[in-house]
Amino acid sequence: MTGRQREQAKALRRKVAIAQWFSGKIRRLGVDLTCLINNNIMNRSIFLLVFLLTISTSFVLSQIKSDTLNYKPFMWNSEPPAGSPFKQSESLREIRFLGIKSGFHVADTWYPTWAEDDKLYSPYTDGQCPRLDGSYETSNSAGESATTGQAVIEGNDPMNLTVYSLGLSKASPVPYQGRYPCGSLIYNKIWYYGTYCLAPAGSAQYGDSTFNWPWMGPFVGFRYSTDYGRTWTECPHTPAKPLFGETGINGYPVKIGSPHFVDFGKNMQYSPDGKAYLVAHGAVKNNNPYRFYNVSWITGDQIYLIRVTPAIETINNPSAYEYYGGRDPKGNPIWTNDFKKIKPLVEWDNSMGCVTITYNAPLKKYLMCVTDGGNTCARMNTYILESDKIEGEWKLVTYLRNFGEQAYFVNIPSKFISPDGKTAWLLYSGNFATDWNGMKIISNPPGSHYGMVFQKFEFTK
Repeated sequence: MTGRQREQAKALRRKVAIAQWFSGKIRRLGVDLTCLINNNIMNRSIFLLVFLLTISTSFVLSQIKSDTLNYKPFMWNSEPPAGSPFKQSESLREIRFLGIKSGFHVADTWYPTWAEDDKLYSPYTDGQCPRLDGSYETSNSAGESATTGQAVIEGNDPMNLTVYSLGLSKASPVPYQGRYPCGSLIYNKIWYYGTYCLAPAGSAQYGDSTFNWPWMGPFVGFRYSTDYGRTWTECPHTPAKPLFGETGINGYPVKIGSPHFVDFGKNMQYSPDGKAYLVAHGAVKNNNPYRFYNVSWITGDQIYLIRVTPAIETINNPSAYEYYGGRDPKGNPIWTNDFKKIKPLVEWDNSMGCVTITYNAPLKKYLMCVTDGGNTCARMNTYILESDKIEGEWKLVTYLRNFGEQAYFVNIPSKFISPDGKTAWLLYSGNFATDWNGMKIISNPPGSHYGMVFQKFEFTK
């Protein structure tokens, strides 16, 4: 082979590689690039393919634009029930919804983590999420073939975001019946993705009422990715032998069932000590009288706090964790390596549930969102607490009675907090069970729906 022939062969290999890459991108348009190569029209074809790819991508993105809504702003009056253990905050009192809603009619379970590439990455499940090639992926976290999804949320304004799936991961929940996403963190380009288990079924009958996943199982552990969710190393733990050794069989109460990473901003920039903190809801006993759903995916009695220095070597090692263990006689927080000595960060019998914490850097405040999920499928209450320190004292900002009216997985993404800290967005899913047990659920605030919902609000003093 002459030198010229070798160069021609090398150039052809480059063209074939380009063609194969573009073919994967626009295969849905029915373009056969092999034919183009064989007909020796590759140079013009590349330009055509670039054009077609641009048109295809524009078409796809046009199909996944956010669903926006404007309505009259209003103040949501705080209505804490009698017996609330929290003092009223002196610095933040109630919130005002600004009449600006965005979101997507997709799957639920959105807990975004803000990576150093400025994108948000999140788990999702129980529904569809679009891919950039125009197809959809559907995750279902129930059954032996349970899946959880991973997605990207691009953009700096919730009114103009792009959301797309990166794929699904399959993992068995056995001996439980469901395996769902929870704590998700990207730190130094490594994505840690946690899952937990539920039982006895998505729709469970007890007496003459139906409940939704009334028993929370244990937190299993983390899978991780070093390429932003394109490939994964699976979790070394199993539902039968989970990270913290807890069991939720037959409704036995767990403490760390569904933990969520504290949102410390982009790449954890505001962590007070370089550690990742996780917050979870749980309980230490079943109620007397018995409450079938006492510790479920959305109900509980206590909130717990744990921390770890995030690394591949530590994230699935229980001995690397520290557990909040209450306070010493001088009022200083206690941290222990003994899980048996863990103590609640806050507690409110029959009135706690799914929890998230975000650090509001401009205000220098930690904001805790707690959802009391009622009976798991009725109207739900969300309240927001604030504290200067992550160990507390936690004080009440507002109690949103019947928020959603069935909002859950409520969090405040730090990326969308205003520079002065006074305005932000509530992200949640809502209204999955709009007529269970004869209870009609409506959308309040306006625009609440299943999937991904953003509501803009401001703090008042």
